[in-house]
Amino acid sequence: MLTDTERRALDALDEPALHRGLLDLLAVPSVTGSAAETELLHALAGQAERLDLEVDLWQPDLAELRADPDFPGTEAERAEIWGLVASTERRDGPTVILQGHVDVVPPGDRAAWPGDPFTPRIEGDLLHARGACDMKAGVAANLAALAAIRASGMRLAGRLALHLVASEEDGGLGAFATLRRGHRGDACLIPEPTSLSMITANCGALTFELTVPGSAAHGSIRTAGVSAIEKFLPLFQGLRALETERNAEPDPLLAGYQIAAPLSIGQVSAGDWPSTVPDLLVAHGRYGVLLDEDPAEARAAFEQRVAEVCAADPWLRAHPASVRWSGGQFASGRLPAGDPLREVVAGAHADTVGGQVAERGAPYGSDLRLYAGAGIPTLHYGPGDPAVAHSAQERVSLTETTQTARTLIVAALRLTGSSA
Repeated sequence: MLTDTERRALDALDEPALHRGLLDLLAVPSVTGSAAETELLHALAGQAERLDLEVDLWQPDLAELRADPDFPGTEAERAEIWGLVASTERRDGPTVILQGHVDVVPPGDRAAWPGDPFTPRIEGDLLHARGACDMKAGVAANLAALAAIRASGMRLAGRLALHLVASEEDGGLGAFATLRRGHRGDACLIPEPTSLSMITANCGALTFELTVPGSAAHGSIRTAGVSAIEKFLPLFQGLRALETERNAEPDPLLAGYQIAAPLSIGQVSAGDWPSTVPDLLVAHGRYGVLLDEDPAEARAAFEQRVAEVCAADPWLRAHPASVRWSGGQFASGRLPAGDPLREVVAGAHADTVGGQVAERGAPYGSDLRLYAGAGIPTLHYGPGDPAVAHSAQERVSLTETTQTARTLIVAALRLTGSSA
């Protein structure tokens, strides 16, 4: 049941301003590693100052972060990164984090979009644009929820902190830097797209580079050479078998997925001339980490399978393929069993949206594992279907975005404590 203070905060939610704010976020092409990523964080810092929040906007030392033994890796090239934390006044009660990433993936083939991917289009209840689902609707909901609580004039027993981060899409460097700076909390809500269900566990994902040697020869006498493409095929088959073995008994939270921790080859390049037998193939991909699995053990299993395939092939036995771990390195993470955050969010959902909220895990990596790894209970709950994220069909429901903001308001108040 909603309290009077919760109703007052909900009444203070400015839904038109929430939707306008989302449109403004989407108009900034904040692709990971781009100047627009920094531009958006600075604009949000100004918005936080207008809400009379304590603002920490800083530029972390990239060299120092990269030298950290727990550096999470990156995919995009970048010359800088910025962090932004905006908080209410310090209180003795709990600190609750509302976290969200402002970076988005590139739009891909623009011809696949019906219009400019960074010009938002509204069709009925759906808002289409790159980043609409993943996860600027969630960021807008965070901002609107905090603004409503401020506008209601209530005094919090604890503290609310917005963690707005860069570089989530390519490894989580923004969240990593924020936690390294000392920003902590007693609970963390991340409104990643979940279709208003609770994601309480994420698998991990490790980016790899597999290099396969061959021996060049003229294509007219191809048997005089060794094709790196042909030698890649048994390695691909061996890795596909490894994926099947590793996913034979998925965690119950991931039972609804066809493959809980996929191994996917995303890029393959080989050869430098049509009539030359290719003497080198390089494949890049992502390798799923099972829930609660040590990434070092996952890497060891991958490397062992590559070694086994090479040992079974005369050419690869003498000229083994090599593995390099590059790019983003996402560990898995989960909310501990019995943590009260689960019940608080479920109750807030029931009292604002109605009905029982579903709980599940997700096969992708996210910032959840960094906060959970720092001892901060964390879950995802937000607007949008992750199935359309990173696609030319990316969209989000405006109704779900509003519902998310309402649930965040009530959950944040119950977690921090409040008074009239």
